[in-house]
Amino acid sequence: MHKVLAEVRTWHRPLMVMVSVMAALVLVSFVGLLIDSREILNESVWLKPAKFGISFVLYGATLAWLLSRLRKGKRFGWWLGTVFAVTGVVDVGFVAVQAARGTFSHFNANTDTFNQVGQQVFMSGVLGLFGASLVIAILLQFQRVGDAPLNRAIRTGIALALAGMALAFYLVGANGARQQTVDAYGNAVELGGSHGVGVEAGGPGLPFVHWSTEGGDLRVPHFIGLHAIHALLAVVVLLSILAARVVWLRPERVRARLVGVAVIAYTGLMVTTSVQAFRGQSVIHPDGQTLGLFGGFLALSLLLLVFTIASARRQAAVPETGSDKILASETLKV
Repeated sequence: MHKVLAEVRTWHRPLMVMVSVMAALVLVSFVGLLIDSREILNESVWLKPAKFGISFVLYGATLAWLLSRLRKGKRFGWWLGTVFAVTGVVDVGFVAVQAARGTFSHFNANTDTFNQVGQQVFMSGVLGLFGASLVIAILLQFQRVGDAPLNRAIRTGIALALAGMALAFYLVGANGARQQTVDAYGNAVELGGSHGVGVEAGGPGLPFVHWSTEGGDLRVPHFIGLHAIHALLAVVVLLSILAARVVWLRPERVRARLVGVAVIAYTGLMVTTSVQAFRGQSVIHPDGQTLGLFGGFLALSLLLLVFTIASARRQAAVPETGSDKILASETLKV
């Protein structure tokens, strides 16, 4: 535990402060979910701050760890992380304040001064978060921060996270959708954008996340992309644990190839849910076209998985020849 805490102390400090603030917001939001009965669009006003807080805890801690592993451009990376941390606190802070006011943070087109100023700050924050993440991703593409499996997971995971963030530009109003609704106090509110496609916000949805069960919902691929790096890092950890018992998993190149297979499968999931959402189809009601697209990615991933495992096991089963042993012996002597 002492070693873990010592390691965490070396992570990007402003980002870890942001993570602490977000964790506190999650606790406050869950208390709000229990004791505050106010709702907008048929969900608690505190649900959105809770979801944002959880996402920023995970993504912020991951960025803080990644920046601590940079070998080049560490100072530049520190400033980028600081920009992300400050912008994150301001943006999610606006989400929390609007929740406390019982009104909308996203898409709110009302003309009162507080909302108008807040919306401008919020939109600028989206650009700041995306820009900082983009430059950090570029920094990570050109340097090695771990072994081959970890490098592949980091580089592709943060690229997919950027793709998920890019969907936010559509989510915050680029789709031009307009909807008249009311806030938690019954006051009229005009929404200048929507995460729904072919369906108005506020309809039936899945528990907690409230992804639409009646139409397309761009929050699905947005969420999947944003947390790609966490899924891929989990794959790296799992392969490392299994490598202690499975001989053919021990070479780095084998585990890196398996991470590559996971990347293809995960990308397929993100592409499929994106196409599904833009077609106005609920994530829980896929049609033949959606299943066919997902099945194609799944078949490709399974084929590559079988090929990679068979190749790795075959190479591990090949005994050393006499010349190999002599060469190994001479290498040790040198």
